[in-house]
Amino acid sequence: MKRHRATSLGVFAAAAALAFTLQGSAYAAEGVLVINGGEYKDPSGCYSVKWYPSSVTNHTDAIAEVHSGPDCTGLVEELVHPGVTYHSETAGSVFIL
Repeated sequence: MKRHRATSLGVFAAAAALAFTLQGSAYAAEGVLVINGGEYKDPSGCYSVKWYPSSVTNHTDAIAEVHSGPDCTGLVEELVHPGVTYHSETAGSVFIL
């Protein structure tokens, strides 16, 4: 019985360690997101667009969403794929995961 319990605890600990390892890697894009010349290394989340016209250059491994409103609200006006630059007159924020 003790051996079974020890094995179960070992399996649980290994699963928990794997979950934390995978979780950490899933929360940020790798690379650089450039918004109006400002560079964000390994970005994650929502970024404000402070002036117009604006540009978003995506040098990450994820897709960036350009939103029409602040705080990543409003309509998604463009999906900026890796390696692409998007120019906008109306962008309010950019979301990347």
